[in-house]
Amino acid sequence: MACCGNCFCCQCCCREGETRTPEELAILGEIQVEEDEILPRKDYESLDYDRCISEPYMEILEGMNSKKTKKYEAVRWMMMFAIGVTVGLVGLFVDFFVRLFSQIKFTLVGDSIEKCSDKGCLPLSLLELLAFNMTFVFIASVLVLIEPVAAGSGIPEIKSYLNGVKIPGIVRLRTFLCKAAGVLFSVAGGLFVGKEGPMIHSGAIVGAGLPQFQSITFKRINFDFPYFRSDRDKRDFVSAGAAAGVAAAFGAPIGGTLFSLEEGCSFWNQGLTWKVLFCSMSATFTLNFFRSGINFNKWGSFQLPGLLNFGEFKCSDGDKNCHLWTAVDLAFFVLMGVVGGLLGALFNCMNKSLAKYRIRHIHPKAKFIRVLESLLVAMVTTVVIFAASILLGECRELSSPTTHNTTLSGSEDINSTIRQFFCTNKTYNDMATLFFNPQEAAIHQLFHQDGTFSPVTLSVFFLLYFLLACWTYGLSVPSGLFVPSLLCGAAFGRLVANILKVKLGMAIYSGTFALIGAAAFLGGVVRMTISLTVILIESTNEITYGLPIMITLMVAKWTGDFFNKGIYDIHIELRGVPLLEWETEAEMDKLTASDIMEPNLTYVYPHTRVQSLVSILRTTVYHAFPVVTENRQNERDFMKGNILVSNNIHFKKSSVVSRAGEQRRRCQSMKSYPSSELRNVCDEHNAAVEPAEEGEDLLQQMLERRYAPYPNLYPDQSPSEEWTMEERFRPLTFHGLILRSQLVNLLIRGVCYAENQSSATQPRLSYAEMTEDYPRYPDIHDLDLALLNPRMIVDVTPYMNPCPYTVSPNTHISQVFNLFRTMGLRHLPVVNAVGEIVGIITRHNLTHEFLVAKLRQHCITI
Repeated sequence: MACCGNCFCCQCCCREGETRTPEELAILGEIQVEEDEILPRKDYESLDYDRCISEPYMEILEGMNSKKTKKYEAVRWMMMFAIGVTVGLVGLFVDFFVRLFSQIKFTLVGDSIEKCSDKGCLPLSLLELLAFNMTFVFIASVLVLIEPVAAGSGIPEIKSYLNGVKIPGIVRLRTFLCKAAGVLFSVAGGLFVGKEGPMIHSGAIVGAGLPQFQSITFKRINFDFPYFRSDRDKRDFVSAGAAAGVAAAFGAPIGGTLFSLEEGCSFWNQGLTWKVLFCSMSATFTLNFFRSGINFNKWGSFQLPGLLNFGEFKCSDGDKNCHLWTAVDLAFFVLMGVVGGLLGALFNCMNKSLAKYRIRHIHPKAKFIRVLESLLVAMVTTVVIFAASILLGECRELSSPTTHNTTLSGSEDINSTIRQFFCTNKTYNDMATLFFNPQEAAIHQLFHQDGTFSPVTLSVFFLLYFLLACWTYGLSVPSGLFVPSLLCGAAFGRLVANILKVKLGMAIYSGTFALIGAAAFLGGVVRMTISLTVILIESTNEITYGLPIMITLMVAKWTGDFFNKGIYDIHIELRGVPLLEWETEAEMDKLTASDIMEPNLTYVYPHTRVQSLVSILRTTVYHAFPVVTENRQNERDFMKGNILVSNNIHFKKSSVVSRAGEQRRRCQSMKSYPSSELRNVCDEHNAAVEPAEEGEDLLQQMLERRYAPYPNLYPDQSPSEEWTMEERFRPLTFHGLILRSQLVNLLIRGVCYAENQSSATQPRLSYAEMTEDYPRYPDIHDLDLALLNPRMIVDVTPYMNPCPYTVSPNTHISQVFNLFRTMGLRHLPVVNAVGEIVGIITRHNLTHEFLVAKLRQHCITI
């Protein structure tokens, strides 16, 4: 910051500026950021969610009639159905192989432990379990090496995509294959991860790719399907796919729709709601149909709605004293929500520190180090599971199960999943029952097992699961967080139930407290409210749980938010994604658009030479360029000697409304009035303001009222020391925006005209030709310059967006933010009162970190 004089106030301001933090200086571009600070990265692009109302697009609209519109809408509904069915089949594939691999592993290792209990060869059983788990985890980790974006749950990436941030490879077919196959081995490998998060990511990829009928990974998959060739359409299908993934995972189509609305989508409309719900229903019932038929051999029975189902919560028949919950229990639920929020905040804090360590010390190293880390976690997890089950378990009496809670999935009942390691026939090992089972079976045990679990067992299980799940999330394997959080919270809830039931003698339903504990911990970790409430209600199929679940989740979220963000927001922040929240803070209104805009623009003219366009595209990284014309006093001289300048001036005069032209039209309108006074006023005013040439009055205004200086980057010239002050500070009249991809497309297809020709001779491209290469447009470096004549001229006006959203330099930040956020913009030009462009605003100018730094700079300047 430079001092604006020798006054005492400015001197104080300059001294105060030295207190600016390193993070703020880094955001403002004044210094490099420190190693341990992660700020929004500028290499993330925004997606084009706004429509480009160009001439080719208007031709499409003019050709549309009611019949074509209905056909387009019918195709969209068909795609929604196809996405739902495909996601359901993907869920069926994942569930089948996870169950198969887990059953083989637990059966062989369980039999080995039973035999070795007498023979004393337990180390051999441990080696068998290690061999299974480490092999599966190794395969999962190698798949992530093939496509690194497939790591984790994928929910942070999909949330960023739906917010408008382009993350490379996030919705590619190769990512889908690595994700769907990798999660099989992650879960079967005994890691404390779930398959529900990857199902959401897989569903989003299906939604993005299926309506395109083409693949970048597999070039041969390329069908001529002209529909949905824009980021805007793809965004809607990704929203539906993510919702279908939730619906398939939990059997919760309404919860999936609300998840997409609350946690995923930054842009929503009423018409999309019904389509997303239809897609979610298609996924749920497709999965339900096949799972019920395969497991029960009763096709069409629809008894298994999702990959994870909590079973039926119901008191025993004839037990009149039994109740699921009472009003007194709500007080305990609130306390459990507080504890769940605290535990979730601790979990997020620990996982954030661990993720930072991985970013600094593991990711920069060779890729095989990530595989070694995954194998290390798998080995430690296996040893802990084995040792805890053998050494720390207690033999508990087995109660006969009631008829309402026997079914898990398939033909199994709840007692088929108990483990009797080192216990007599009428007792079971409570620790082994929780550890030596698939996670879904362990959740059912905590929700529905009438037999008791030792408080020590529950405490040790919770502590071990908490630490290992925190260590596991963030590994280079596909991994979800829903099921580990539910299982960890269910152990906490069951522990509370034991204390209240055994120690205090209260008549409570243990399964209810296990469910509330699961909701409290999961809510404290992910900080979701509406969608998670509905998901849990649909998973339990018990509407009476609505109130306690809702209260618990709200309390857990409020408690956790007091300390840090949700786990998905933390990982978005760690990746440096410039995510835009729903709204800005009130104090940001101290700033205006002129405070945050980027004033150093690279622009093009309506008619520009090929050599200039190539030079601009090769020397800049901008993704959009304002289309402008200069305001010159000596227009006539240029019109006579330079055809290129003549074309630009002609375009400006035909595009800008002048005061003289407006006055002339008003007078023509007044002459039709019967009053003679109006006609006289009009005649007198005409005589007073008779301009010599239309547009001259406006041009004079533009020269007199300049908002900011701009160098004259004329296409055929470079800055010169011989320029006059007027030449250096000419204002630029704004006419529209054109994207980099559009300019490259025009050059590659040879859309230009010769200098001695009219722009009418330039070839015209249709909308289909402009979007043919979507989503992977060619790069400027792919252009063969030998095929181009550098003196040819390109008329960009038919292909630019002539009516983008713009703001005034004095617009407050809250208005700028709301416009940018709700409209899904990629670029927002700042234009003054007389049509001169003075800057441009992008996503990075609206991130919280950038606004905070600018606000501090603004306050120091004042």
